[in-house]
Amino acid sequence: MTTRRRFLVTLLGSALAAPLVTKAQQANKVYRIGYLAPGLGIEGREVSFRQGLREHGYVEGKNIEIDWRFAKGRIDQFSVLAAELVRLKPDCVLALGVDAIRALTRLTSTIPIVMGTIDADPVQEGFVASLAKPGGNVTGFTGIAWELAGKRLELLRDVAPKASRVAILFDPRSPASHAHVKETVGSARALGIQLQLLEATDLQGLEKAFRAAREARTQALFVIGTGMMMSHRPRVIAFAAEARLPAIYSNELFVGDGGLMTYGTDLNEQFRRAAAYVDKILKGARPGDLPVQQPTKFELVINLKAAKQIGLTIPRSILARADRVIE
Repeated sequence: MTTRRRFLVTLLGSALAAPLVTKAQQANKVYRIGYLAPGLGIEGREVSFRQGLREHGYVEGKNIEIDWRFAKGRIDQFSVLAAELVRLKPDCVLALGVDAIRALTRLTSTIPIVMGTIDADPVQEGFVASLAKPGGNVTGFTGIAWELAGKRLELLRDVAPKASRVAILFDPRSPASHAHVKETVGSARALGIQLQLLEATDLQGLEKAFRAAREARTQALFVIGTGMMMSHRPRVIAFAAEARLPAIYSNELFVGDGGLMTYGTDLNEQFRRAAAYVDKILKGARPGDLPVQQPTKFELVINLKAAKQIGLTIPRSILARADRVIE
C-alpha cells in the first residue's frame, strides 16, 4: 500500500471513529446539577424532579450528581448558597422562586438556570427578555399562584360561609407575597370580607401575628406559602388547628403536613417537566432558545382529617370539585 493510500485510509478511519469516541465520552460523563430552593429539604417536588430525570435516563451516582441547597426559609441564605453552587461549576441549576433565581443571576450569566417555578413575572423581574424567547441563561417554568389568590378566597368562603373576618398571613420580604396580597384585597372587597394583614419574618413575629389574630376574633385564615412561612409550616398549621380556624394555603405542602386545603399549580407535575428542560440543556440546547412555560395543571386538595379536627364539614359540592382528598 502506498504512503498516500495509507494516509487516506487512516484519515477516513479517524473521521469515522470520532463520532463514536464522542458518544462514548458523553455516555461516560457524570453531569453535575445544582438545586436551589427555599424549602427545608427533599420533599414532594424534589422527588418528582428526580423521577423526571430518571425518565430521561439519569441516575444519581451513575451519570448525574445533584448538589442540593435549601435556604430553609432564610432569605439571607440564598446569596451564600448560590455562591456555593456557582463555585462547583454545575452543568445546569434548577432554582425555585424569585430570591433563588435572583441570587444566581447576580453571580453568573453563563451557567444555565432552569426555573422550577417562580411566583412572579420573570420578564418584569428581569430574568428573561420574553417568555417566547428568553435569551440569556435562564428559562423554565413560571407559577401564577398570585393570580389564583382571589379563587382561594372564594373557596375559603365556600367552606366557611359565615366567615366575614379573614386574616392573611405572609412574609413581607418575599416579592411574591405582595402580589398575593394585592389580588386578595381586591377579591375581599367584592366578597364583602374584612381582611386583617398579618406580617411575619421570623418565629417571634409569627407568634405576634397569631396573638393579633386571636385579639381580632379572626374567623378564617389565608396563608401565603412563601419565605419563612415554608420553614415554619408545622407551627402555622398547629395555630390554625388550635384556634379552630378554616385555613387555605397557597402551597400544597401545607396540606400534606396537615393543613385544611389548597388550590394551585400541580408542582409535582411541573417539576417532572422541568427535568425535561434540564435534559435538553445537557444535550446541548441553549436556555435562551427554550420558551418559558406556564402552568398547565391545577389542583384543589382538601384534608378531611384537618376539617374534622376543627369541627368543620366540607360541603359535598366542594368535595366533588376536589382533585385530591386526604382522609
